[in-house]
Amino acid sequence: MTPSTGKKVLILGGSRGIGAALVRRFSRDGAQVTFTFVHSHESADRLARETSSTALRLDSADRTALIGAIAKSGPFEVLVVNAGVLGAGDPLTMNPDDIDRLFQINIHAPYHAAVESARQMPEGGRIIFIGSTNADRTPMTGLAAYGTSKAALKGMAKGLARDFGPRGITVNVVQPGPTDTDMNPAEGPLKDLMHSFMAIKRHTLDDEVAAMVAWLAGPEAAMVTGAAMSIDGGFAA
Repeated sequence: MTPSTGKKVLILGGSRGIGAALVRRFSRDGAQVTFTFVHSHESADRLARETSSTALRLDSADRTALIGAIAKSGPFEVLVVNAGVLGAGDPLTMNPDDIDRLFQINIHAPYHAAVESARQMPEGGRIIFIGSTNADRTPMTGLAAYGTSKAALKGMAKGLARDFGPRGITVNVVQPGPTDTDMNPAEGPLKDLMHSFMAIKRHTLDDEVAAMVAWLAGPEAAMVTGAAMSIDGGFAA
């Protein structure tokens, strides 16, 4: 038995990388996990079979579909919003439509998902956003929009923590730094540059991020709310 045994958990963006590590961790801990995906159909099917979880195809940018899916599938005791997109480039030349979609997925979707989940969430529920260390430090050019979107999660968590606190529902942000996934492999071309900013010069493991999220979802973190917790090897120190 673990603190997650029997709990209903929704993970938005769960088919790859950190999301898949979250699905595996909560499933291993005995939770009933539902996770969403957009394009990685084969990966999602494989992960669902491996973990006995439920895969749900859903684009977080579609507000109506997002709210409807949560209302229909809930109540959930834990919501983890991992779905996000990275946009990088010269702000003078980037497509404005791409920036709007980035904000829809990285800012609007977490807000609407948290609010809709909280409507049905029982006392003592948990809402956890996966942010980024770039909310606190952006040492490279081209990340203004992305950093903005992740910084917004910190204010969102503080406000919603106040709103939902009377019901014992906590709202927090986990801020990974460079993490070893298929999108940012530990041996990738930017490895040396990213490690040069870090006190501990290696990529974080996706399982390490999942462990922090699992702790925040458990009873030992009942008094942690409105917080942004970095797991970045000192990237933003």
